Amino acid sequence: MTNALAKMLAERDWILADGATGTNLFNMGLASGDAPELWNVDEPDNIRTLYRNAVNAGSDLFLTNTFGGNASRMKLHGAENRVRELNRVGAALGREIADAAGRPVIVAGSVGPTGEIMAPMGSLTHELAVEMFHEQAEGLKEGGADVLWVETISAPEEYKAAAEAAGLAGMPWCGTMSFDTAGRTMMGVTSAAMAQLVTRLNTPPLAFGANCGVGASDLLRTVLGFADAGAALPLIAKGNAGIPKYHDGHIHYDGTPELMAEYAVLARDCGATIIGGCCGTMPEHLRAMRNALETHDRGPRPTLEQITAALGGFSSALDGTEAAGDAPEPRRGRGGGRRRRDA
Repeated sequence: MTNALAKMLAERDWILADGATGTNLFNMGLASGDAPELWNVDEPDNIRTLYRNAVNAGSDLFLTNTFGGNASRMKLHGAENRVRELNRVGAALGREIADAAGRPVIVAGSVGPTGEIMAPMGSLTHELAVEMFHEQAEGLKEGGADVLWVETISAPEEYKAAAEAAGLAGMPWCGTMSFDTAGRTMMGVTSAAMAQLVTRLNTPPLAFGANCGVGASDLLRTVLGFADAGAALPLIAKGNAGIPKYHDGHIHYDGTPELMAEYAVLARDCGATIIGGCCGTMPEHLRAMRNALETHDRGPRPTLEQITAALGGFSSALDGTEAAGDAPEPRRGRGGGRRRRDA
């Protein structure tokens, strides 16, 4: 298997990733509580449209519709025995669209959290987590994914398990965590701690970074934290399109295409190489981001004041770099692992 993403990273100053998966699929009729991964088989034309819209909007890399495609999460829908099939088909549909693009486009096999709490706090052992991630990885590999894309992880133990699974599958991978608790993940990981974590893995990622979380401002503050920690690997920024608000019976993200264009340029100036959107990011946002990255030269590192002036204020005064005594406690329970990425 050729490492298409490594080649692109070596040749490009920036790479535009995709936007939201959930927001787009809900607009196509996916019902809340249904498993999007089942649409890989049941509604393949919708998944082709999802992928094609990202490519047509300018994405160089898009994620497969397999975020919750592990045995633990698929068990909730009685589909735990279909993990390999659903991941294979999700990647194969992506391969079809990427190969027809007429330019290099990376198919990134999305791998989300298991939804379980890792031992010793919970019952999920390292061995079982590796087994679940490996099963998913093999399906994505069979379908033709170029790279595994581990995302929205909160616990370092789960990140390590996913890295080991990628090694077992012989797949290159990237990995992001979600920082949504005053500059920390739900399980208390800081940007500096994540930067240190990736250097200690036996199977290091091609790139690492942050996705989802609170808003674009917070995410860029985390990216600056990676850079301050001396990150040597390429950085990923995949922020939400603004802040979610409840309006007319549904969740709406208030980020405009203009705001996401500002975010994309600032993300590159903060040090990110792979730049995309997460929840609420639609094709019109991606087109604006692409245009901004193509028409604006790389600038100096932005200050926190410049970030908030362009994108809005931070959700908290803490950024994960404060003294340990000021840190918020990790949130307990299954809530963090069970959140579905909307990207």
